[in-house]
Amino acid sequence: MTKVFVDGSAGTTGLRIVERLQERKDISLITLSEALRKDSHARKEVMHEADVIFLCLPDAAAMEAVELAKTAKATIIDTSTAHRVQDGWAYGFPELTGNTEAIKASKFIANPGCHASGFISLVAPLTEAGILPKDSVLSCTSLTGYSGGGKKMIAQYENEKETLLTAPRMYGLTQNHKHIPEMVKYAHLEKAPVFCPVVAPYYAGMQVTVPLLKEQIKGSIEDIKEIYKKYYQGKLVFFEDNADEEGFYSAISFAGRDDMQISVCGNEDRMVLVSRFDNLGKGASGAAIQNMNLILGLDEATGLTFKGETT
Repeated sequence: MTKVFVDGSAGTTGLRIVERLQERKDISLITLSEALRKDSHARKEVMHEADVIFLCLPDAAAMEAVELAKTAKATIIDTSTAHRVQDGWAYGFPELTGNTEAIKASKFIANPGCHASGFISLVAPLTEAGILPKDSVLSCTSLTGYSGGGKKMIAQYENEKETLLTAPRMYGLTQNHKHIPEMVKYAHLEKAPVFCPVVAPYYAGMQVTVPLLKEQIKGSIEDIKEIYKKYYQGKLVFFEDNADEEGFYSAISFAGRDDMQISVCGNEDRMVLVSRFDNLGKGASGAAIQNMNLILGLDEATGLTFKGETT
């Protein structure tokens, strides 16, 4: 029986991880009482009992937690931004070239950001194949449900009736969004993209788009499709051609699922790369569970929902 401790289980991602693991017979959850939840000594003790530790904390608290757990035997999966571009940490997007092996071999795994997952999934295969130059200047629009903003934002949307909350809202206006460093690093880019995240008045679901012009690529739209088909052979990220819904793409299509759909629309002159998934699934807790499954030697999709199936 694998012993798991979720540090920060009161947050949205932590709660979802706990809910998922409670349904599994191969996992024993270690819990702390509310009174001890912020007690460093008590947390350190349970960390040293665990085989896997999920950190679902703000960045500064996650760094402190790593110090508490550094002498423990457990593998640490950090869902914060704190360690995503730090040396010594495996980046928890297994579908990228070489990442599955790196995750299995590492004691420290940084779970990807939701926006970053969508962007990297679209760009990394193309830069690796050489069809998209690494010095490309790209733009990205990422539409997400409000659950990605955590408890405070969820309460705003569900309990308050401000007029401004009834329409999509762009944010990250200074072009300093915290996901940009990992977007650049793991998409193998030399320049940061112009990034436009947008939060909309629905709970969960994400749609990330990257537009391309013919002159930006060394090939055709069909070449890009072939690259994606060969690159994504697993259960949780897949390429699907002609994936529109009667001429539309809905950002909510993958809500409640743990997989990610990659598609391309447009024509030879102007095309749009599209990644759709659940910001709380493949964008957060689902990805964390996938990483845990890999380090435990299990099928990566154990306990996850994908392509209409649950395992």
